[in-house]
Amino acid sequence: MSLVIWAEGRMVGAGEAVMSAVDHGITVGDGVFETCTVFDGRVFALTRHLARLARSAAGLGLEAPDEGKVRDGVAAVLQEGVRADGPFDGRLRITVTAGVGPLGSGRVEGAQTVVVAAQESVMAPESRSVRSPWPRNERSAVAGLKTTSYAENVVALAHAKAQGADETILPNTVGELCEGTGSNVFVERDGELVTPRLDSGALAGITRELLIEWGTEAGLPVREARVSELPFAVLDEVGDGGTHLVLTSSGRNVQPVTWLDGVDVAVGEISREARALFETLCRERIDP
Repeated sequence: MSLVIWAEGRMVGAGEAVMSAVDHGITVGDGVFETCTVFDGRVFALTRHLARLARSAAGLGLEAPDEGKVRDGVAAVLQEGVRADGPFDGRLRITVTAGVGPLGSGRVEGAQTVVVAAQESVMAPESRSVRSPWPRNERSAVAGLKTTSYAENVVALAHAKAQGADETILPNTVGELCEGTGSNVFVERDGELVTPRLDSGALAGITRELLIEWGTEAGLPVREARVSELPFAVLDEVGDGGTHLVLTSSGRNVQPVTWLDGVDVAVGEISREARALFETLCRERIDP
């Protein structure tokens, strides 16, 4: 399925200009977004994604996005995609910017710009990751927010891809394990699957949240880390085979890491169980 785009109430082509050249989302990255998974033409966990979209907007000092308008855009691109090729699996992105503004960082309150796009895609079953040479700033004004100011992640991911990886895992400024450029990370060791605390600077991922909820419900030993439990150096243990890694995100679901810094690494048993559980429940519970 080709890219399907809805912008400000109408369907548009991929090459069609739909935003002002001085939209603050373009000039200074003043906006928020969500990337959702589409299963059989339906958006997974849309309610949770819209709640996080509103939290990110509040964190930037933007007015709450018009949820009705966003849902109209989501419905439009799904309908267009299904009409073209039938029910599809893929990704859907919701972007909300501050709208037309000045050339500098100062903001003029006004109408927001809303764009929704969808495209068919296939998730990879595993990840090849590297350690990032750059940290995530857990004390940043936008830590934990999903904003369109993404250049830091673009540079870090390009560095990873140049080494043959598809993701890079970042520490924070105090040497704790944090997250990937577009994913959360879980560490399997000592019979548990543990993910960094949100005060590490990590994004409150929807898949992360659901894996903790569903894993706990199913009796899997999955939880958030205790204070100082996961230093970045825990990655040194992965090559020995006793510690394992999993990435989670809307573009990955629950994805074991099978290659780290150029070395093949093993997948843990709990990691396999967590992936299987999520793959089943995400289609049975489309809007948990």
